[in-house]
Amino acid sequence: MSKVRIIIAAIMCSCVAFTATAQINQAAASMMGQKDGGSLPVGFGATFIDGQTFYLISVMPDLSFGRLGIGLDINLRINSQTGALRPGDYAKFSDYLRILRYVRWAQKGDPFYVRFGQLDYSLLGHGSIIYNYNNSASYDLRKSGIELDVNSEKAGFESMYSDVTDKGLLGMRGYVRPLKFTSLAKVPVINNFEVGATYARDLSDNATSKRDSVSPTNIYYEGTGGLSIYGFDLGLPILQYPVIKSSLYFDYAKIVNYGNGTSVGINLGLNLGSLVVVKSKYEYRFNGDEYIPAYFNALYEYDRFSTARGSKSDTLNGIKANKGYYGELLISVLNTINIIGAYQAPAPNDNQGVMHAELRLPDMAGIVVRGAFDKTDIGRVFVPEHTILSAELGYMPVKYLLVSMLFQRTFSDRDANGNPLGYFVKQDRVEPKVSVVFDF
Repeated sequence: MSKVRIIIAAIMCSCVAFTATAQINQAAASMMGQKDGGSLPVGFGATFIDGQTFYLISVMPDLSFGRLGIGLDINLRINSQTGALRPGDYAKFSDYLRILRYVRWAQKGDPFYVRFGQLDYSLLGHGSIIYNYNNSASYDLRKSGIELDVNSEKAGFESMYSDVTDKGLLGMRGYVRPLKFTSLAKVPVINNFEVGATYARDLSDNATSKRDSVSPTNIYYEGTGGLSIYGFDLGLPILQYPVIKSSLYFDYAKIVNYGNGTSVGINLGLNLGSLVVVKSKYEYRFNGDEYIPAYFNALYEYDRFSTARGSKSDTLNGIKANKGYYGELLISVLNTINIIGAYQAPAPNDNQGVMHAELRLPDMAGIVVRGAFDKTDIGRVFVPEHTILSAELGYMPVKYLLVSMLFQRTFSDRDANGNPLGYFVKQDRVEPKVSVVFDF
């Protein structure tokens, strides 16, 4: 055993681990609209990825200074047998760029908002085209994207791009409140009537890859360029008070060269300050042939393409017109208990639901519980290739010190050396740890 490995082993025996899960907390805080605070976890630890053991040196600050937020993800994983860095972690330039997990100014919905880095829950408009999109399917597939929004009383603009180093997903939405320019500008309720238009395009050639029509039994695909979706939406606020807000909306979306669909819905928000915050919405969907609502969702980076399954767009040909529904509920109690749940499904079909769930409980009696869960094909709960999971259970014996176990199930299209596979494989990551976390 080399001296480096002996030193690291000694550290491991005395410390067990020092690391954190800033991603779960940051994502939940973003959806809840929480803007202040931060954490600074540092230390040493261990990671078990697909049966291999790596010693871990980790620095993952998540800081907020007024409207400015910064998150880093610096991880050095050292092979327990060879003493070398895990090759797949830093195989190309974009791997170094992803050390900056994110930097942002303000929050989505503010007059000016910009974010660079990992996009946890990208959303345009009511979410009929881009909904809770995540540009990083796994630790090995983290990307650096950008979001930029400008909002005013009369008009606004939302935008995102998923990968500044490669061909990725581009989304843009503009909206206007036309009655604000007329004599009706001071009429309550109807003066906030909103008209929006959205355009999104996945620039990746794999977005429209198809099976070889001459020999459909062969695993052979050819890219035909990117895939575009456009749409428009209408919104009418029916309640606009500091404590409670609600609006009705209508969305239309068209997948170019495929089908289209519409949805009608209502959202409701209740804000009792730091006591209780509730955000919810329900919509009913009328889906045409060859159409999937919220096409660019949390699992799109995994679903886009693999040589084993083909592309997501290739599945559109077999989809028949149907009706479906979508529901979402976010609850925050005392800014400590956070529950997020969302579910969508075509009404007449089994095993085709899509779920997102998230839980953050307060640190009671030193016990820490938090997790996030995304799954398609609901009804077949134990089909692992349709699930992304992150969960942590821990105990804080003293302030700033957390003893816990982290489990993450994601997917990667690279092997341990960073070489592309052309298809996705399940990647399990387990980290027993002792974390030092400074919250402020």
